[in-house]
Amino acid sequence: MYNGGTAFELCLQSLQLLDPPPFEVIVVDDGSTDASAEQARRAGAQVLTTPHPRSGPAIARNLGARAATGEVLFFLDADCSIHANAVGLAGQLLAENPDVAALVGSYDDRPTAPNLLSQYKNLAHHAVHQAAPSEGFTFWGACGVIRRDVFVQLGGFDETYGRPCIEDIELGYRLVESGFRIRMCRDLLITHHKTWRPLGLFKTEVFDRAIPWSELILSRRRMENALNINRAARLRVALSGLIPVLALAGFGWHPAWWLLGVVAVVLLVLDWPILTYLAGLRGGWFAVRVIPWHWFSHFYSGLAFAFVVFRKRLGTKTPERLPGAASVSETLR
Repeated sequence: MYNGGTAFELCLQSLQLLDPPPFEVIVVDDGSTDASAEQARRAGAQVLTTPHPRSGPAIARNLGARAATGEVLFFLDADCSIHANAVGLAGQLLAENPDVAALVGSYDDRPTAPNLLSQYKNLAHHAVHQAAPSEGFTFWGACGVIRRDVFVQLGGFDETYGRPCIEDIELGYRLVESGFRIRMCRDLLITHHKTWRPLGLFKTEVFDRAIPWSELILSRRRMENALNINRAARLRVALSGLIPVLALAGFGWHPAWWLLGVVAVVLLVLDWPILTYLAGLRGGWFAVRVIPWHWFSHFYSGLAFAFVVFRKRLGTKTPERLPGAASVSETLR
C-alpha cells in the first residue's frame, strides 16, 4: 500500500466483513506519506514497512509473506475491496483440491470509478477472467491465493521487478513450470476502485504490462492459449494493426477503404462476445462507445510485442529492472 486514500479505506472496511475472518491481516506500507498506515493499525492489521520507500509490490508482498504464519497466503491489492465470502471460499477450494497450489480470482462487475475508461477497463478484465479456462497459467497479485509452502519453495515474487509490473504473472509461469496447478475461480471476487485516465492507462498497459509480458513470453518460448493472449486475441491484434495501415493507404489507393471496412467487420465479429457481455452489463450504448478503446488496446498490445521481437532480433539486451535487487532465490530467506 502506498498513500491508499479512499480506496484503501474501503479495502480495510471490506476486511472487517470477511466471514469467516482471516487468520491474520498484514498490511505492507511502501513509504506512504499520508495516514494510511495508521488507519490500517486502527483497523487491527499488523503493519510492516518496506526497507526503502517505493520498493514496489514484489518486495512488499514478500515482506508480508515472511511475516505471515498461516498455511495459505491471500494477496489483495490496496485499491480493492474483497467480497465477504472470499476467505471461506478459498479455504474450501484448497481443501477440496489438494493438488491445486494457487487460486486466481477476478474483478467483479461493480467497479466504482464512474468514468467510461475505468468502467470499460475493469469490466473487460472481469469478462476475460470470467471466460477463462479453469486451469490457469498466471498468478494475480490483486486477488491471488497460494499455499505458503509452495510460495516459499519457489522463492516468492521476483524482486528485480522494482515497480508494479508482471511480478505476479512471472510467479505463475514458475508455478506451472515447477509442476504446480493454478485454478481460475470465477466466484472469488473483488471490487476495483481505481480510476483510469488515458495517459496512465496507456503507460501501465504498454510499459508495465505488454512489454515485460512479451519479454517473458519470448524468454519462455511459449504462447499460452488462454486469457488475453489466446489465439483469437492474437488475430484481433493482427487485424487492429491493419487499420492504420489501410487508413493511410486509402488516401492513395482507394480499394484500401473497402479492405478497411472488411477488417472492421471481422474485428466486430471477433469482439462480439465481449461486446455483447458488456452490453448486458451496461447497455448497448456503453458497448458501442468502448469499441475504439478496445481496438486501441489490441493495437498497442501488438505494437509492444513487435517492439520486443524487433529489439531481440537486433540483439539489444533487455535493461536491468532494478540494479542491485535481491535475486528471486533470496527473497524469503
